[in-house]
Amino acid sequence: MASWDPDQYSRFAEERARPFHELVARITTTAPVAVVDLGCGPGTLTATLATRYPDAAVLGIDSSPEMLAEAAPLATPQLSFQLGDIAGWRPQRGSVDVIVANASLQWVDDHAALMPVLAAALDDGGTLAFQVPTGGPVLDFLDPGVAGPRGASPVQEPAWYVRTLSALGLTVDAWETTYLHVLPGEDPVLEWFSGTGLRPYFAALSGAELDDFRARVAAHLRERYPREPFGTILPFPRLFVVARRT
Repeated sequence: MASWDPDQYSRFAEERARPFHELVARITTTAPVAVVDLGCGPGTLTATLATRYPDAAVLGIDSSPEMLAEAAPLATPQLSFQLGDIAGWRPQRGSVDVIVANASLQWVDDHAALMPVLAAALDDGGTLAFQVPTGGPVLDFLDPGVAGPRGASPVQEPAWYVRTLSALGLTVDAWETTYLHVLPGEDPVLEWFSGTGLRPYFAALSGAELDDFRARVAAHLRERYPREPFGTILPFPRLFVVARRT
């Protein structure tokens, strides 16, 4: 498993937070008592769930010890964090009121197996809310067979989630948004993905091989997303799904 660097991930914290807040704003579940954030990362956004739902026990789950070490100081009697793998999470049926997964389910294979588990965890009136990237420059570049453990994204077409979650008894609100992030600095698109999608590739390589790979990716991204006087534009498409058990 690739290690995660909380500092690198947080370099574009404001841009990464915006989809989270726009996702959570569409949750209509009232007075939840159990809230879970799957793939909580450094916990800063998870902490906002504790503020939004002051009467709920909020649990953040992440597979990265590095991220959880960053999150640990945020823990309170209301807010806790736990080491765990999303694919292996098996909550009790009907035990959760709100499940949030912000840019994390793209790391979980077999969404056909995952969706029934998440849906079954929801109590009456509970909501599953997630957003995932739907492509991007790094995936486009790496999929043809560049070294690394990642294959094709497990993310399905938007209508697939509507059909699948509807069949599981949920009412589904789904939409797509393409953000046009304006990033500052040198090689900002490389820096963006160095905190997320490139982590498994970097972990699989070392020494001169890693240096060569990083240089090739950087050159590709500079050509595709040239720096302009005001910064570098990174179009980033995302799929949002908010599904409620009524």
